[in-house]
Amino acid sequence: MTEEVQRNYLEINSIQDLKETIKPNDDYSISLLKPINFQLNKFFYKNIGKKHKWIDRLVWTETQWIDYVSSAKVETYIFKYRNNLAGFFELIFYVEKKEVEIAYFGLLEEFQNKKLGSYLLSEAIKKSFKSNIDRVWLHTCSLDHKNALSNYIARGMKIFKFETIRI
Repeated sequence: MTEEVQRNYLEINSIQDLKETIKPNDDYSISLLKPINFQLNKFFYKNIGKKHKWIDRLVWTETQWIDYVSSAKVETYIFKYRNNLAGFFELIFYVEKKEVEIAYFGLLEEFQNKKLGSYLLSEAIKKSFKSNIDRVWLHTCSLDHKNALSNYIARGMKIFKFETIRI
């Protein structure tokens, strides 16, 4: 069975274009995952992605996960509420192109629909622009959270490509 999916590619070209959302309160924190821990990346990928049909990495071996998170181009940030895991985002730095891809981004189900995604996205964009880059981009599709596309646009991102794919 095939399904038609709408995919949007979005970008933001300046930190000045960011329509930032403030931190919900001091019980929330975001930190760079150091040392790397592929198990956390895998945990978020599986748990956030299960409702959105994230499937490409489900077949990855431990070695593939380790190679990915060990890349100098990849940074993983963990979002916590007090000491509880709440969400994450992965950034891939393409220094030669002066751009950053927000590769994966999301909140665990119990933290969704609380306006936390707008703050998390604001932080992902800000952390991306700390490097000497000209563009932050990502893609989303009709399988993602119902508020994903509107959140990206509300933060100042603009659609630069649209396609319909069959999965």
